Amino acid sequence: MTTLRAAARRASAVGLALTACLTATPAMATAATAAPDRDGGAAASGTGLDRYYHQRLDWRSCVLGTDDASGRELEKAGARCADVTVPLDYTDPKGRTLTVAISRIKATDTRHRVGPLLLNPGGPGGSGLAVPALIRPAMKEAGALYDLIGMDPRFVGRSNALDCGWSVGPSFRSAGPDRASFERQVAFQKGLADKCRATNGKVLPYITTRNTARDMDVIRGALGERKLSYLGFSYGTYLGTAYTQMFPGRYDRVVLDGALDPSRYNPRLFKGVEKENDQALADWAAWAAARHDTYGLGRTRAQVLATVNRIVEASSRRPLTVGTAPDVFRLDSSQTPFVINSGIASDTEEDRKALGEQVSVLAKAADGQQPTRLSEQFAAVLRLGLTSEGSPTGSIQSAILCGDVAVPRDPEQYWQDIERSRAAHPLFGPLTNNIGACAFWNRPREEPTQVRHDTPALIVAATGDPRTPYTGSVALHQKLPSSKLLTLKGANRHAIYGMYGSTCVDDTVNAYLATGKLPAKDRTCIKQND
Repeated sequence: MTTLRAAARRASAVGLALTACLTATPAMATAATAAPDRDGGAAASGTGLDRYYHQRLDWRSCVLGTDDASGRELEKAGARCADVTVPLDYTDPKGRTLTVAISRIKATDTRHRVGPLLLNPGGPGGSGLAVPALIRPAMKEAGALYDLIGMDPRFVGRSNALDCGWSVGPSFRSAGPDRASFERQVAFQKGLADKCRATNGKVLPYITTRNTARDMDVIRGALGERKLSYLGFSYGTYLGTAYTQMFPGRYDRVVLDGALDPSRYNPRLFKGVEKENDQALADWAAWAAARHDTYGLGRTRAQVLATVNRIVEASSRRPLTVGTAPDVFRLDSSQTPFVINSGIASDTEEDRKALGEQVSVLAKAADGQQPTRLSEQFAAVLRLGLTSEGSPTGSIQSAILCGDVAVPRDPEQYWQDIERSRAAHPLFGPLTNNIGACAFWNRPREEPTQVRHDTPALIVAATGDPRTPYTGSVALHQKLPSSKLLTLKGANRHAIYGMYGSTCVDDTVNAYLATGKLPAKDRTCIKQND
C-alpha cells in the first residue's frame, strides 16, 4: 500500500535525492543549546549535549534490502535517510547512546522554503520513517515548501526497536464477563510486565515521550535549523504538545490532528470514551443492517448489535475458532471486544465493509460453523493483536505509556471501575476500564508534561472520534488560547487530514502550512457537504 489512507488503516487496526551532508553552523548550534527552560527540555551549553546538536548527518539510501518496501517507496519519492545519535539518558550525555532513524524529502520550492516539517503518525510508538512519502501528495503545493522529516522514535523500527518477547501484540484486552475472567487478566498483564522488565529493564526508564521530544530537538539542531514545524496525529498530538512546552520558541507551524487532552493523558486513555465507542458501533450497525443480504448480521440496528453481543457471549463460553491454516486463531471474551473496537475507528465505506466481513466471520464461528478463510486484512489484524508478530508494537506502546504516567496499582480499583461501567456500556466498559501492564510497571522517572506555554497551533478534530474524543481537542484548544480548532462535524473518524477525503479539512490545513496564517476563527467542516 502506498497511500497515507492505507497506512492509517493499518495503524488503526491495532490503531505517514540528497547528497550533501549538513552540519549545524556555530550560530545555530548556540541557539540549539541555549539556557534551559522551566520545563527542563533544553540543556545548558557545555553540559555535554553540544556534540549531539553539532553532529554531521550522513545521508544515504533508505533501502535496506530487497524486501524493504517502505524504503523503496521513500527512495521513489526522492527521500534519503540518516541516523541521528542521541543519549539514552539526557542527564548522562556521556553515557550510552542510541541512533534515531530519520528520512527527508527536500523542499522543491527552495525560493519559498519554510524549513523542516517533522511528521508523527501516532501510536504511541508508530513508525514515522515512511510518512514523508505518504503525506507529500496530500500536502499539494504546500509540500514543496518543506523538508519533510520522518522519524522512527527511540526504540521503534530502525531506532533500536524494543521487543519484550511477548507471545501477543498490544495488551489491550477486555476483563471479560466476571471476576474470574478479570483475575486471569490480572495475571496475564503482570506476566507481560515482568517479562518486559526482565528482558529490557535497563532501558525502559528512558522510553518516554519527553525523551522523544528531546530527540526531536537534537534532530532540529543537527539539521541546522532554528525552528521545527510539526504535524502529528493521535498520540503524535501529545508528543507535539510536549515539544512545544519543553522547547518554546523552537517551533514554527504546528498541526495536531485527533488531539489528546494533556491533562488526561495516561495509560488508561480509553477510560471515559465508552460513549463515543458505543455511538460509533451503533452507527456502523445501522449501516450493516441496510446490507443484511451481504453480511447476514440483522435487518435492523438492534438486530446487528444483538449479533455482536451474541458473538461476545459465545466467546465467553468457549474460544471462537476462525481462519484456515496457516492463519488459525482462537478468540476468547477478552479478545473479541478488542476486534470490534479495532474496526470502528473509521466510518469510511471501505472500513465499514472490512468490519462487516470480520463480524460476519465471527458470527459464523459463534454459531459453531467450520473455520472460515480470512481476508488478508483481518488476518493481519489478528496476527498483530494476538500473536508474537505484534510483540514489538505492544512492547513499545506499553513502554511509552507506562514510562510517561503512573496508574493505580491495586487491581481492586480496576474491578470497581469495570463494574461501574458495565451496566451502561456492557461491551466496551470491561475493555476500556480493564487493568493493563502499566499497573505492574516501574514508576516513571519524570512528572508528565504540563501546558504552561501558549501555542498558536491548528487543532483538527472529528466530532465522533472514537479514539481521542472531540472533548480532548476542545480541552487542548482551551489550554492554548492562540490555537484554532478545525472541526469535522458528523464523522466517526480518528485522524482526518490527508486520510479521510475531506476537501474542507485538507484545504484549510494546507493553507495554514503554506502561509503560516491560522484561520481568523475556529472553523467547522460538514462531512456530507465535502
